[in-house]
Amino acid sequence: MSNSSRQLYDESKIKTLSSVEHIRLRTGMYIGRTGDGSQYEDGIYILLKEVIDNAVDEFIMGHGKKVEIAIQYNTGEVSVRDFGRGIPLGKIVECVSQINTGAKYNDDVFQFSVGLNGVGTKAVNALAARFTVRSHREGEYAEAVFAGGKLLREKRGKAAGERDGTLVAFTPDASIFPKFQFREEHVQRRLRMYAYLNAGLGLICNGEEFRSENGLLDLIHDEAQFEKVYQPFHYRSKTLELAFTHTNRFSEDYYSFVNGQFTNDGGVHLSAFKEGLLKAINEFARGRKFEGDDVREGVIGAVAIRLKDPIFESQTKNKLGNQEIRGDLVAEIKRAIEELLHREPREAEKLIAKIEETSKLRAELNSVKKLARERSKAVTIRVPQLKDCKHHLNQQRGTGLDSMIFICEGQSAAGSLVSCRDVATQAIFTLKGKPLNVCDAKRDALYKNVEIFNLMCSLDIEQSVDNLRYQKVVLATDADVDGLHIRNLMITLFMRFFDRLVREGHLYILETPLFRVRNRKITRYCYSEQARDEAVAEIGKGAEITRFKGLGEISPAEFKAFIGDEMRLTPVDVAQDFGIPETIEFFMGRNTQERREYIMNHLVMSEEL
Repeated sequence: MSNSSRQLYDESKIKTLSSVEHIRLRTGMYIGRTGDGSQYEDGIYILLKEVIDNAVDEFIMGHGKKVEIAIQYNTGEVSVRDFGRGIPLGKIVECVSQINTGAKYNDDVFQFSVGLNGVGTKAVNALAARFTVRSHREGEYAEAVFAGGKLLREKRGKAAGERDGTLVAFTPDASIFPKFQFREEHVQRRLRMYAYLNAGLGLICNGEEFRSENGLLDLIHDEAQFEKVYQPFHYRSKTLELAFTHTNRFSEDYYSFVNGQFTNDGGVHLSAFKEGLLKAINEFARGRKFEGDDVREGVIGAVAIRLKDPIFESQTKNKLGNQEIRGDLVAEIKRAIEELLHREPREAEKLIAKIEETSKLRAELNSVKKLARERSKAVTIRVPQLKDCKHHLNQQRGTGLDSMIFICEGQSAAGSLVSCRDVATQAIFTLKGKPLNVCDAKRDALYKNVEIFNLMCSLDIEQSVDNLRYQKVVLATDADVDGLHIRNLMITLFMRFFDRLVREGHLYILETPLFRVRNRKITRYCYSEQARDEAVAEIGKGAEITRFKGLGEISPAEFKAFIGDEMRLTPVDVAQDFGIPETIEFFMGRNTQERREYIMNHLVMSEEL
């Protein structure tokens, strides 16, 4: 190797970054992913969270029962005003710009705070195009203004009549968060979580107040709504709060919190809650020993703890790692749940009846599973409706992230896709007509229906969505009434039995053109009637218009462009998830007459007709 091609490694290559430079260069270490605001965990919501956390810490310590939040959704400007003690005026710049500076290290000032590392607000400052902090204390104020983490100016003065507290205003830096936009449903969900975790705290966002007087009990009531098998059980002490009920869902859903922080990935406290719940129910059942799967199926539970020195796995605080508290926490949860069950014997009997029914159905399901697998082996060693690809998703290794499977209707559409797909990353599963409506079906329907069973095997999600073989599951149906119905039937299937697949962002809808407008020189593909009219105006006289009624009408040569680099995919988004089970039940359930009346009362006739 020549000297000119070697990389020089000497003292000049060693860099020392300032805290601001490091935060901006290694953003993921501090706030996780950046994103554009379309997902609940995108970075702009972490910035908002870090600021609100400080306001909530003041409330936890008994200072200020209200937080005022203003968000300009069109510009991304955010302001958060609390009415706590206010940052000490002489330390306002250091508290928002120097890492490892703050009062969260002092137990006399903050005992159960969310902030631990002296990083949160500093990261917001460094990642903001503009950042302003103003503290009010005893009629005086101090203010500092930053841009990209660099101080522009500061001032102090009198503010007679202004209540004590802190105001933080910021706008995320578009160079770090390209094309970002706050979504109201994600903001509201976070604020509801803060309200549930801090009973009595009022969070007012753009004039709308979020408040909970019953804490996690309100959370479970809101999440379960009309699905509750029995009235939720609720326990609250100074350091532990829990609530739970059962529904007829096939999933188990949990909400876990530490010091007011929503821990998406759970951790020690969530595993302790599951174990304590199982032990308490088996103890209460007196001789009837239930399996964990039977106890947890359909459960909606929430657990929150307050801990002086929580250990999180990252700055984003998504998972708790304090293993030393697990034993004592399991014992406390078990004792609390046992007391709740003995205190409400009628509701407890409903709980036991639900678990016994689940246990019975699971035993029946196991025999159905066995028959389904034997039937599948007798037919073929492969799924006949699947044209597989070479590369598959492995979530643990992070490989196969470009893999996808198209679920299409009929051999005609499948033929076009097979001819032009990328065999390395694109698989195809062909439906034979309309699939079974599973809105009111039990889990055994997955095994009794050959087509659904084959699809489940193709995706490899029978045991867990963690085994999903494709990063994207794409619904490719015709753009007509039958195609839309098939699409809804498939969404119903996934939401009813495999909702994690949808909630984790794997389900998509393939958008294909409705029209082709062309002459001998120009061809335009149009995805709407407006685009068709614009194309006709562009091409002018002699334009030929073709309406694609089905995917099979599109030639393989044309279809290749629609599933290539320019492919249009619309994610199936359930971020605003209140009322989804009820919505599915209404539109896909057996209430035919009620649904017919709704449609007739809300039918809008087109002027063109």
